[in-house]
Amino acid sequence: MSDEEHHFESKADAGASKTYPQQAGTIRKNGYIVIKNRPCKVVEVSTSKTGKHGHAKCHFVGIDIFTNKKLEDIVPSSHNCDVPHVNRTDYQLIDISEDGFVSLLTENGSTKDDLKLPTDENLLAQIKDGFAEGKDLVVSVMSAMGEEQMCALKDIGPKN
Repeated sequence: MSDEEHHFESKADAGASKTYPQQAGTIRKNGYIVIKNRPCKVVEVSTSKTGKHGHAKCHFVGIDIFTNKKLEDIVPSSHNCDVPHVNRTDYQLIDISEDGFVSLLTENGSTKDDLKLPTDENLLAQIKDGFAEGKDLVVSVMSAMGEEQMCALKDIGPKN
């Protein structure tokens, strides 16, 4: 065999699917669902009774977790729906560049520089103001289906 050692960067989601199937009848309010290929948080679920020849239908109303657009879908309750793997990670904010990208500190001490500032005006103002005041800020980044976006902010006190 070969003498050289192979080092692989371990990623928890390596080769993993972006979604997993779940029966429509078991998806509840505040859960997640994929509607029109967008990851959504379920805000309303209603189930219709079975007809003479048919399935009970679930009517889902969801809010896209990245764009906040309202999406709807109707699925037979016995069928499977795609549910996105949604992860939320906290990073410490290091820097904001002029081109709208942020520099974040990860758990293992490396930096993550591929994330843009959020489009939400309120959150954007909080991040910029807090950073300008020199506060230590921790941002929550939500990721699902290959997309990432900042969704929340925590102030952990002034910089020393």
